[in-house]
Amino acid sequence: MVIGAISGWTIYMIVLIILIAVWGGWQLTTIIRRNRVAKLIDAEKFEAGIRTAQVVDLREKKDFDAGHILGARNFPYSTFKAYHSQLRKDLPVYLYDQGKTISTRAAIMLGKDGFDQIFILKNGYVRWEGKTKKTKY
Repeated sequence: MVIGAISGWTIYMIVLIILIAVWGGWQLTTIIRRNRVAKLIDAEKFEAGIRTAQVVDLREKKDFDAGHILGARNFPYSTFKAYHSQLRKDLPVYLYDQGKTISTRAAIMLGKDGFDQIFILKNGYVRWEGKTKKTKY
């Protein structure tokens, strides 16, 4: 086989493998960074610590108003960078969103700012079965 005679499918497969490897590496890096600054906790531990922690809902306001964990404050991730300075570093911070992707990003940001007690709801609000509240409108 001559080098110039590589088929289109072979090139396509090589590019696809490279893209998958890069994506996997990025995912692994994100998980490692999250695990350095935050701890994933299940719903039971999350609910048990709510009274002593700062609970932050990272979803957008319309989602927050439709239903949120009782006692949570809404800091949408789109504005989180500007307003996270309102959080106290001496109290635990409990983060949640629909899953845990946005919470991971927020936890990394808080870790860079010196927060050391960061917890993320493992399965997000989607699977939350504890107490909730809806904003009346």
